[in-house]
Amino acid sequence: MSWFDTLRTSLEAMRSHRMRSALTVLGILIGISAVILTVGLGVGAQQQVTSQVEALGTNLLIITPGSTTSTTGVRGGFGSASTLTQADATALSSPVTAPDIAAVAPTSTSSESLTAGTANWTTQVVGTTPSYLSVRARTLAGGSFFTAADQTSAAPVVVLGTTTAQELFGFTDVVGQSVTINGNQFTVVGVLAPIGSTGSTNNDDTAIIPLSTAQQLVFGGTSRTTVQTIYVQAASQSDLSAAYQESQAELLSLHGITNAANADFTITTQNALVTTAAAVSQTLTVLLAGIAAISLLVGGIGVMNIMLVSVTERIREIGLRKALGARPGIIRRQFLIEASLLGLIGGLLGAAVGIAGAKVLPTFISNPVAISTPAIVGSVSVALAIGLVFGVYPATRAARLAPIDALRSD
Repeated sequence: MSWFDTLRTSLEAMRSHRMRSALTVLGILIGISAVILTVGLGVGAQQQVTSQVEALGTNLLIITPGSTTSTTGVRGGFGSASTLTQADATALSSPVTAPDIAAVAPTSTSSESLTAGTANWTTQVVGTTPSYLSVRARTLAGGSFFTAADQTSAAPVVVLGTTTAQELFGFTDVVGQSVTINGNQFTVVGVLAPIGSTGSTNNDDTAIIPLSTAQQLVFGGTSRTTVQTIYVQAASQSDLSAAYQESQAELLSLHGITNAANADFTITTQNALVTTAAAVSQTLTVLLAGIAAISLLVGGIGVMNIMLVSVTERIREIGLRKALGARPGIIRRQFLIEASLLGLIGGLLGAAVGIAGAKVLPTFISNPVAISTPAIVGSVSVALAIGLVFGVYPATRAARLAPIDALRSD
């Protein structure tokens, strides 16, 4: 009996028991689609986290102040001290001191109320330098960013995010308009292109002004001489580690600290953020995929159960074929092909449902679902393997039937 004849006989056997075969395929289908969707959710979450971190800027180091300790011994969290200054940022900008650093952008932030005519809106006002635009990988939707001359002269100019512009004016084409910040009138010179949110932070709800202007007209107290964050852009991704070492060494020297463990600042890299977030997403993906794989196991047991029932129902057929000279290997091959076909059909249909779900599901939830080619190929292969593995016992049982016993069976 040729392979083609065996395949045709297997298909006829499946067709003659459509409902039973369909239910078996359904079990495999559910398991495969569940695996594809759970892996897609995990991969999509990792991609989303990566894109959000990259939105902070390219090849970025984020330097924040250390913590404070009150007179009663209560320690504040990281960033609560005022240990970073504009002089620190200027030193890091030196190509002699830090040759692997491309640009530096010190920032100070304060929540302020902005008014434009009768409208008002409270947002984060960021005081920074002209390099902020490139360091944070932002672009403009209109107008221009403030210049080094604006920074030097403490010019009253502001660049608005699209959300802030919309809330104040009702539209975003606001270049040349005036807004009032802390009693001082500012001219809008540019509008940032929208980039959406990072976590719970709306990156388009902001107002950016020159750092010198912020220190003289908006902020008070220690904010006049210190900065809250220094963003450092490495020359390239491969130079990120070197830029980290140069930043740390220069700041330790400037602050008179000999032991890095006692540093009054913290340097965070994008790689650390991406690695941590990706590790969490990967763990959740493995957990969810493991749960989905249980349904695959249930589907495999269903295949074995159906094949055992098929063997029982076809005992007389098996006996007749053996009596006519069919070898045990031929009988075994037929039942293995039937089980494999059930697994393969379930796998292909499950892959189709999983891909369709990955397209449709993001419209109902806030998270993206990535279509993972390795997961699809792997799932279909696993479905085929399940058919083979769980079909071995029924096929072996059918092959071992004695012709005389089979023909004598009622």
